[in-house]
Amino acid sequence: MRPPDAMRSAADVIRFIEGQTEMMATLTIARDHGPAGGWIGAGFIRDAVWDALHGRPWAASWRDGGDVDLLYFEPSDISAAAERPIEVRLRKAAPEIPWSVKNQARMHLRNGDAPYRDMADALFQWLETATAIAARLEGERVALLAPHGVDDLLGLTLRATPSGLGKPEAFEERVGAKKWLKRWPDLRLC
Repeated sequence: MRPPDAMRSAADVIRFIEGQTEMMATLTIARDHGPAGGWIGAGFIRDAVWDALHGRPWAASWRDGGDVDLLYFEPSDISAAAERPIEVRLRKAAPEIPWSVKNQARMHLRNGDAPYRDMADALFQWLETATAIAARLEGERVALLAPHGVDDLLGLTLRATPSGLGKPEAFEERVGAKKWLKRWPDLRLC
């Protein structure tokens, strides 16, 4: 594990992920069996970085009832049914991982937002800055998508995005339900 003080930039987050065998294996499965252009986002990255910044090894959140959020953007078919065959493929390749596949081109309907333009726009609308981050393998290298940057993630700051500020009840509910402040006591809630 890289020393926590060495993570100061997106490039450092990428190097950190590339140094985590299990994360790289999960990203490889997503690349090889998931949708073209798919990303893994949310707690997969956030939790690993916050664990490292708290000086402990990554505890994959799916072992505690979480899931692995595989995201893609395909506006030509926004039916939930289109996601199921992808989940089946991923579960066949890695049955120990509880995959959650979501086409971000349809998530605006659930979230009450205007249609998203692309994956970056979809992530931009998520509720917390430190969660609005995703990674994928491009070849053998990790690519990172973080429309709000990585400063809050690396600064252990739990902050609402502009969308989160517009939905304060949803933001507060997530903070309470996820118990982030208890799991990572050094977090600052803004």
